[in-house]
Amino acid sequence: MSSSAPAPARTSPAEVPPRPALTRDRDCLVSGVSAGLARHLGAKVWMVRALFVALALCGGAGILLYAWCWTFTPWAEGEGSPTRRMPVAWILLAPAVLGVLLVALGGQGADEVRAEMPPDAAAVVVSSATVVSATVALAAGAGLWATLIDRTDTARGPRHTAILRILSVLLLAVVFGLLLTRPVGSVALVLIPLAGLLAVVSSTLIPRWRELAGERVRRIREEQRSEMAAHLHDSVLQTLALIQNRAGASSEAARLARAQERELRAWLYDGDAPADSDLATDLRDYAGGLELDYPVRIEVVSAGLSTERASGELAAAAREAMLNAARHAAGEISVYIEGSVTDVDVFVRDRGPGFRLDDVPSDRLGVRESIIGRMRRAGGAGSVRSDENGTEVHLRITTGQRGGSGPQPANPSQGEESDRG
Repeated sequence: MSSSAPAPARTSPAEVPPRPALTRDRDCLVSGVSAGLARHLGAKVWMVRALFVALALCGGAGILLYAWCWTFTPWAEGEGSPTRRMPVAWILLAPAVLGVLLVALGGQGADEVRAEMPPDAAAVVVSSATVVSATVALAAGAGLWATLIDRTDTARGPRHTAILRILSVLLLAVVFGLLLTRPVGSVALVLIPLAGLLAVVSSTLIPRWRELAGERVRRIREEQRSEMAAHLHDSVLQTLALIQNRAGASSEAARLARAQERELRAWLYDGDAPADSDLATDLRDYAGGLELDYPVRIEVVSAGLSTERASGELAAAAREAMLNAARHAAGEISVYIEGSVTDVDVFVRDRGPGFRLDDVPSDRLGVRESIIGRMRRAGGAGSVRSDENGTEVHLRITTGQRGGSGPQPANPSQGEESDRG
């Protein structure tokens, strides 16, 4: 009798966790390349940085690889501009100051200094071309980094950029002036700091060019949106309006057509709405949702100037009144918003059978608390008029005196309104 040992469980490829996406962190040291690559490969960050340094010593391969990863690796998802913890511009500017001092020293009795040095120490003296080139590269790099990269950094900003740009221009101007005051072996040596000055000064035009390009793109999009809106208005929107007229106000087809028409108009004309929209926009959106759930047609009309926001108490009370009318009245419902500098009025009217205040049970507190009570606590007022021809809910709030005693209903008996829902 033979027994076989159980085979070890094998992990299927589907159970292997996927690698994290190759992205750069928005809160990074310099560019986020090493941290993002280490997270993607599952290695230590210092190992990736050491690899870049080692490859940089191999004919500059590490520098090219780092630049390639920096260019093609996207930022991680998030809001806001990236923030860099290392002050790269200042790090570049510090050795540039030392380079300026070396250039100045080379112009003040350089021959006498070399003559007094022992023969074996002459090799320590660095050539003027090397010092000038390194100084210009460091100073121009600091100015370009501040202009093109640190300018959008939320931790630094435009003031930091302006200071670094001025310092880099001053250093380059000093080098250029020093080279002009002494004889040089080549004219190209004088042109090196001049090229650095032109690079730093012209870099200020790049953000302007980006703004102009963005504005041009926005104008093109607006023109395309206008053309599309005109075409859709002449075709799709008219077809949806015809469906509503032929199908009837309370039919399913008419409600769907109204919802599609409202969404299409909002996409064409409203653009990107803010998180806290205005009162009229919020009530129109809410009316579209009610039309999908109830056999109603709601028209929202706004007149006058109103600063009331969708997050206010007036909007909440108006939504409750619209929901009540959709549940119990159906048919045609009109919402009229009238705003002024001091007051905002909202009228919600329906053509339902109406109701009697005395017939509402005392435990039905929805409208009493959600509409009348809410408006009273917000410093406003609300009233209800109902008869066999329909119901009208009037909400009013004084925008200039929130928290004060708002206007009271015209009819005291209508202050305690019924809750039909």
